[in-house]
Amino acid sequence: MDEEYDVIVLGTGLKECILSGLLSVDGLKVLHMDRNDYYGGESTSLNLIQLWKKFRGNDKPPAHLGSSRDYNVDMVPKFMMANGTLVRVLIHTDVTKYLYFKAVDGSYVFNKGKVHKVPATDMEALKSPLMGIFEKRRARKFFIYVQDYDEKDPKTHEGMDLTRVSTRALIAKYGLDDNTVDFIGHALALHRDDRYLDEPALDTVKRMKLYAESLARFQGGSPYIYPLYGLGELPQAFARLSAVYGGTYMLNKPECKVEYDDEGKVCGVTSEGETARCKKVVCDPSYLPNKVRKIGKVARAIAIMSHPIPNTNDSHSVQIILPQKQLGRKSDMYVFCCSYSHNVAPKGKFIAFVSTEAETDHPESELKPGIDLLGPVDEIFFDIYDRYEPVNEPSLDNCFISTSYDATTHFESTVSDVLNMYTMITGKVSFGSFWLSLFPVYDQSI
Repeated sequence: MDEEYDVIVLGTGLKECILSGLLSVDGLKVLHMDRNDYYGGESTSLNLIQLWKKFRGNDKPPAHLGSSRDYNVDMVPKFMMANGTLVRVLIHTDVTKYLYFKAVDGSYVFNKGKVHKVPATDMEALKSPLMGIFEKRRARKFFIYVQDYDEKDPKTHEGMDLTRVSTRALIAKYGLDDNTVDFIGHALALHRDDRYLDEPALDTVKRMKLYAESLARFQGGSPYIYPLYGLGELPQAFARLSAVYGGTYMLNKPECKVEYDDEGKVCGVTSEGETARCKKVVCDPSYLPNKVRKIGKVARAIAIMSHPIPNTNDSHSVQIILPQKQLGRKSDMYVFCCSYSHNVAPKGKFIAFVSTEAETDHPESELKPGIDLLGPVDEIFFDIYDRYEPVNEPSLDNCFISTSYDATTHFESTVSDVLNMYTMITGKVSFGSFWLSLFPVYDQSI
């Protein structure tokens, strides 16, 4: 271990593994260490025995749930936008050769006490029971404007500069009511609260376009995809990638202590009496607790069920977003469901998650609106975990710390953190353009 590296990465969570892979592909010498003896950190996948140990304190799950090894229960479950940034990262790094993906069946939104399919195009808007007849026409006009909008072509802007016009003002031009704005902002543009209404509209329009493009990619019922066997495959795929490009991996390394020089800059990491020298350290918040602050908590429920979520057209995989306004909350709630069709549970079993930014210390009652949508459950577990963000100045100490995973059940905020960190570490803005047609998709019929 007594060598010099460009970067030492601490923790094998998804964010750290993506960065390790990207930096290795860039030709940097990377050492990747984890105090655990398994990959994934906070974003690991558990089998049934591990799940029981974590939440029930014993390793004897009931026999009727089936074989433990048929379960891959993600601790931070998130779907990927089929045309989103994470997919571009996967293609850029060639990680797709280690993974198979499958489209997610459904994308739904909770509105006025009911679950509805999210309309993403002008034609779907006309069919949606979310809106009355006149509102449908107004929404259709707005969807057509968004579909036709091209940042480089002023003819499509209808006289509006979306870098200056607020989302609220753009929506007012089309006369959409609050209900419509709610599902567009939260279930299509995937904003987590209502601050976006007073921010420039360009971001919301781009997010809506991404949703529609992702939906069109697989002609499925949703814009999302998910790896077979769950997300636990992702950190390992990036770990393999890093190794192919010369990265070194060491699991089960206790007490990874970051060392600094006289100027307060990172100079190495010590574990078990050996020090590896480095210029930069990348890690999750647990490795440098004195350089992060708590910014909130996530409440989550994990349920094992024997049926799909009711009112989702028997979807074997689905996301339901419950916008904050519908629940009288400050932040949205998310329902995520996956099943044996993605090989995360035995045949006939479904895994559902309900998550939200915690506003109380009582996850059972706080998550009730989402849990009520699930129908009968075989087993349910509750959990609250703290979220942290870095407070250090990386240009002074060369420590690059990721932000804890949020309550969302899609990857857009996670990838934006990774790419910001990548830019800070390397000074590069992005990877250039990629051909999405190279993307292999596993589309075995169920």
